[in-house]
Order: sequence, then C-alpha cells, then structure tokens
Amino acid sequence: MSYTIDLSGRVALVTGASSGLGWQFGRTLARAGAAVVLCSRRVGRLKELRACIEGEGGDAHFVELDVDDPASIRGAIAHAETEVGNIDILVNNAGVSVAGKLLDVQPQDFDHMFDTNVRGAFFVAQEVARRMVARSRGMAPGTWAGGRVINIASMAGLRVIPQIGVYAMTKAAVVQMTRAMALEWGRYGINVNAICPGYIDTEMNHEHWDTEAGRKLVDMLPRKRVGRAQDLDPVLLMLASGQSHFVNGAVIAADDGFGV
Repeated sequence: MSYTIDLSGRVALVTGASSGLGWQFGRTLARAGAAVVLCSRRVGRLKELRACIEGEGGDAHFVELDVDDPASIRGAIAHAETEVGNIDILVNNAGVSVAGKLLDVQPQDFDHMFDTNVRGAFFVAQEVARRMVARSRGMAPGTWAGGRVINIASMAGLRVIPQIGVYAMTKAAVVQMTRAMALEWGRYGINVNAICPGYIDTEMNHEHWDTEAGRKLVDMLPRKRVGRAQDLDPVLLMLASGQSHFVNGAVIAADDGFGV
C-alpha cells in the first residue's frame, strides 16, 4: 500500500510565515496542493513568499497579522476566509525568543515571549477553531472532513536549555495547550497536534553555527549536526493530511534525538 499526501481543495493558514520555519511551511503546504494564507506583521516579506509560491505554480495569499493583538487576529482570519475560503489547516508557528539567564530576564521580555508564544498562539487557534466547530455542527452526518491545528512548540518545551529558560517555559505551555485543545475539540473532528523541532538552520541563526559557541553547541548534539527547515516537511504534511485522522493530541519531537 502506498500513500500520497494531496492537500488540493484545502485552505491552510500559516502564522509567522515571513521567515524561518513559517516560510518553509508555506511553501511545503502549497507544493502539496493547499491554498495557503501567509500571515505575519512583515507584509513585504509575505509578498516575496507569495511570489515565490506562485512562481512554483502554487496558490498563495497573504494577510497582515499581529498575534499579540486579538482584534488583528479576528480581522485577519475573517479576511482570509472571505478571500480564500474556510480554513482547514492552521499552522500556529509565530514565536519569539529572548536569550538570557533567568536572573537577568526583564519583565518586558518575559511578557513579550508569553504574549506571542502562548497568548497569541492560543487566541489564533481559538478563532480558527470556533469557525471549524461551527461548520462541524452545521454539516450533514458524514460530510465534515475535519480540521487540523498544528502548533509549533520546541524541544525546549520538553527539555530545558540554558539561556532560554523563559522561552522553554512558553513552549512547555504550548505542549499542554495542544493536549487541552485536542481533548476538547476532538469531538468536532478537529485534530490538534504539536511539532517540537530541534536545532534548525534558518536565515536568522545561520551565521551562529560558524561561531565558537555555535560549534560547541553542535558538538553537544547526538549526531553533531543541525537540521534544515525542510527536514520538518514529512511530519508537517502528515499532520495536515487526512491520513492523520487517528493522530490527536500528539507531541512529536523532530530533534534528531537531542531530547532522548
């Protein structure tokens, strides 16, 4: 038996799509056939990504979204569904990190990380899920295909890492948030799962791996390497697809064994 993941006819919304993993997630979902709605505060970068996806033959749209602002969340999701259609897949990816020892953490940095990584992720998922639940209740029996919510957590949510303790706290909250959502929304055909990436080489940290600190970190890893954004494609597509109908509340580490 063989499986092909085809997301044609599905609408996927990706937060934090202007760079890093979000950029890759948008391209990957579009390549699988989904109509992708790209969300971020940096509209210029979203336009670049849309052009990239359209150049590959994909279907992409963008909307400005500040996950720290509930009004922006409501407006962006309403706009996305009006322009593209009902959201079937949410990739809840927007996140920030501020490094530092716990004794040096400033209140504004603490609030910024929790507001974006936890509060923002929660209310984006809530707004999308409200619409998914309403559709589920209004469908004839056997016709609702269900929804997919994929929260991007981190291996730091499973294993505390020095210098990013508060970030680790926020991602641990995302892990528990995922389980709570899966438990409550599963009855409506909505599957909620989390991906916990390990160290991934992106444009934001690329130069770090050539520094002394970066090389020391790589030497600590089980296979002494960092991942690529595309290394997360298989698990992302599986969770976004209909083949994941029996996977709900899972927290999947994609960290090359670092958390073992």
